[in-house]
Amino acid sequence: MDPLHPAVSLLAAAHAAEQGPGNTVRIVLAASLVGAVLVAWFLLRGYGRGDDE
Repeated sequence: MDPLHPAVSLLAAAHAAEQGPGNTVRIVLAASLVGAVLVAWFLLRGYGRGDDE
């Protein structure tokens, strides 16, 4: 067993606790990108219908 193993695991646990809002920001960014694509599709889908009467 490596004698540094407990120290490394403690440092990794301390670093993992200090991650901050990274995952939340990624989820919000992904959801807003998907929402922007859906809104663009919804707004632009009517232009190709040929409703020129």
